[in-house]
Amino acid sequence: MRYLVFGKNGQVGSRLTRLLGTDSKLIACGRGDADLSDASRLRALIESVRPDVIVNAAAYTAVDQAEQEPQLAAAVNAEAPRVIAEQAKKLDALFVHFSTDYVFDGTASDPYLETDPTNPINVYGATKQAGEAAVVQTGGRYLVLRTSWVFSSSGRNFLNTVRRLVQERPSLSIVNDQIGSPSLADDLAAATIKIVNTVTNSNEDLYGTYHLTGAGNTSWYDFARAIVAGLGSHHVSVTPIGTADYPTPARRPRYSVLNTDKIRQQLGVIMPSWRDAVARCLNDDVGAA
Repeated sequence: MRYLVFGKNGQVGSRLTRLLGTDSKLIACGRGDADLSDASRLRALIESVRPDVIVNAAAYTAVDQAEQEPQLAAAVNAEAPRVIAEQAKKLDALFVHFSTDYVFDGTASDPYLETDPTNPINVYGATKQAGEAAVVQTGGRYLVLRTSWVFSSSGRNFLNTVRRLVQERPSLSIVNDQIGSPSLADDLAAATIKIVNTVTNSNEDLYGTYHLTGAGNTSWYDFARAIVAGLGSHHVSVTPIGTADYPTPARRPRYSVLNTDKIRQQLGVIMPSWRDAVARCLNDDVGAA
């Protein structure tokens, strides 16, 4: 299959590109290769490549900055997925689009199902929800994969922020009242390839929206504690604080755990636990999911 991957320099995109290898049937694009905010060039690129599978692992992910740049966030997170979905349908290509737990408002007390109503509480979440809706409404062959709290051994993410801070500070204060599921980019990439192979080789219609996250859930505080322990930085103390003690421009959902029963039952995907993923990431031993 000919793959076209957007977001080759991002956390998931870079891992996906690496796993797919240097095959001539893989075209991987970063921001310099494909400006997702330029719809006409995006259409032309997809038409020239004529892929069998398009994976959109690119997004405007600066949650707080999106509050100040809603139009740019919407262009990348909402309009670009619509354009890609339309071109994918035209070519009868499978479109795999990554989305987020932030499409939910966080008021639930049980893990969110794919069918639960979305109600984003910040610009980032609203633009990602609009992107999801555009993909679904286009009506082609699609997979929307909602994930959460993505981390990896490289790039800007919570694990690497904690890794840096333990070298600079004797203590850390981390929010303890936001709950989610950390997801290792390497595991997400490996799962994506498995999902594509399963869906394309099945006689059943397995297209649709799925939740794909690391197994288990935690708070940012306990996530940080696991990272600090894994680094062996026992001299650094980690103190829990409330969301109110760490104000940010964008509101965050308090509880955004995603129920992953559907992807396990229908596609046979079982993700490793987030604690296991942290250990492997810190040891740079990330293998396939």
